[in-house]
Amino acid sequence: MVDKVPLTVVGADKLREELKELKTVVRPRIVTAISEARAHGDLKENAEYHAAKEQQSFAEGRIGDIEGKLSNAQIIDVTVIDAGGKVIFGATVEIEDIDTDDVVTYQIVGVDEADIKEGRISVSSPIARALIGKEVEDVVAVKTPGGNKEYEILSIKYI
Repeated sequence: MVDKVPLTVVGADKLREELKELKTVVRPRIVTAISEARAHGDLKENAEYHAAKEQQSFAEGRIGDIEGKLSNAQIIDVTVIDAGGKVIFGATVEIEDIDTDDVVTYQIVGVDEADIKEGRISVSSPIARALIGKEVEDVVAVKTPGGNKEYEILSIKYI
């Protein structure tokens, strides 16, 4: 049995867009590059041909990867779930570091969607695992490489 991969609605849409781009723009461009390179003759020493074949291999691998993720995806629309005020997958959580008073906002997303620069953390990250199931004003302890950190949950949004 294959485990379902949790994805937000936005994450699934981005994967579908990338898949469409790969199939309708990138793949045809690579096929054209390969046929042009073939026209130049001897393929053994044809750098353009080898580069195009490498691009084709990468693109086909990525297409297969995306199709696999989408076929095993459990798409979770956090806007229609009654979470009862608890932190769940897809929620956007504002937390405050108890020691430094630093406030950060994270959305808890699937592994493939995580991007710390954009405030999206993986559901499997230590901080997300500590937050799941908690409510506003709860204090959570997170084991980090630099030691234990405590955060207070200031707000939870389902957007």
